[in-house]
Amino acid sequence: MLKLDLSNRLLYISSAAYILLTGLSLYFEFYYITLLPAVIAVLWMAFFKLEYILWIVAAFTPVSINIEEFDMGGIGMYIPTEPLLFGVLIVFIFKLLSSNSIDSRIFCHTISYIIYAYLGWMVFTSITSEHPFVSVKYVLTRMWFIASFYFLAVYLFSRWENIRPYFLLYLFPLFGVIIYTVVRHSQYGFDKESSHWVMEPLFKDHTSYGAVLAMYYPILTALLLSKKMQLVLKVLLGIGFLVLTAGLILSYTRAAWLSVIAAAIVLVAMILRIKFRTIILTSLVLASFLYVAMDDIQIALQRNKQESSDKLEEHVGSISNVSSDASNLERLNRWNCAIEMWKERPVLGWGPGVYQFEYAPFQKAKDRTIISTNEGDGGNAHSEYLGPLCEQGVLGMALVILLVLSVCAMGFRLFFTVKDFETKLVSTSAFLGLITYFVHGVLNNYLDTDKASIPFWGFIAVLVAVDLYHTKGISHRSDKTESKI
Repeated sequence: MLKLDLSNRLLYISSAAYILLTGLSLYFEFYYITLLPAVIAVLWMAFFKLEYILWIVAAFTPVSINIEEFDMGGIGMYIPTEPLLFGVLIVFIFKLLSSNSIDSRIFCHTISYIIYAYLGWMVFTSITSEHPFVSVKYVLTRMWFIASFYFLAVYLFSRWENIRPYFLLYLFPLFGVIIYTVVRHSQYGFDKESSHWVMEPLFKDHTSYGAVLAMYYPILTALLLSKKMQLVLKVLLGIGFLVLTAGLILSYTRAAWLSVIAAAIVLVAMILRIKFRTIILTSLVLASFLYVAMDDIQIALQRNKQESSDKLEEHVGSISNVSSDASNLERLNRWNCAIEMWKERPVLGWGPGVYQFEYAPFQKAKDRTIISTNEGDGGNAHSEYLGPLCEQGVLGMALVILLVLSVCAMGFRLFFTVKDFETKLVSTSAFLGLITYFVHGVLNNYLDTDKASIPFWGFIAVLVAVDLYHTKGISHRSDKTESKI
């Protein structure tokens, strides 16, 4: 009775104090104090239920906004996701140093070792960077994505029932973003030009928007095929599938369309039980043939004069136009700049995240397009592979390729070894979602944003969790292992 009275008194006192503080903040126009309950809730979750913050981040990622869009001192940060992830990184490191609450097998997995090398080399090249402050910020951003949605996520996904919420918490807000974009796009007659910016400020452009939609296409398909989905949820996801398809088509993102086709081809190869090493050898032979026939291929491509268009068939036809399509030509310009930058600093590169500040002088007159800029402020290298090459040297690109090949090898292995239907469905969909990004990464790079990084590292975490905990089926998952984080 005494405890109950004491609890009631504390509740009344804290409520009265908050009401008083709110009144004072409104009177003095200091409105930030009204966020105090949210701050307290976040702090509580950080120390007692860190996984809750991950779910919140996943749900807010599709609708997060980069404050750089509002000219706030040139600060590039996605709100509210990145401040939360930075906090997760600090708490995660503290908990690692103070306890052994995370299964050590996660840290000893092959993918984890590659990530250590990947981050370690990134840190080292930040020391020699042309712009150290830029590189340090870039590396910190990459670290909080990986700490939260790889290491912590693998641990959470050791419990099977945590995987589906991760997918759904991102998907449903994404449906809202698509509806917002399509409705806004309809006001301009669904033309191609407006498709470049109607998703702003939620996505910075149509290519990053299309890349994320492509990543979730296999995921949503797998959720619809699941035999353990509630009927109401399956109906909602069925409607969402139509929304996602419409959004993907109306994004006018050619790379996203190609990446979905590539994922379908990989799925067919797995169904036909073609081994990954066979695909690698075939790809090497094909690449050798293309290299030998490069001159003939360039002549053939230059004959394509089809410009990007509002008509889908013409827009698809413009994919190989390297003679007059400004978008394609500018991409070649960025790639050539990246290669020239690498030639000047082949070992250590210019520093992580530095490309956009240094590529301007490397533009050649013959490569420049109508959308090139003298200041070189047009963004990054448009490639997840050439970007690390010029920023971190040849080892930087080699580690990215090693990560991609290792994930692909694991994806194929799980498809062939996992027998349980639901487990195979989840791991295969996550793998195919990654395939869309691996392909898209040839033409664009978005891992410096929360929109792409959270599904990218999260999907890898799903594969590693299945590899460590669920290869024998869902019935063998560690359900009774409560989170200690």
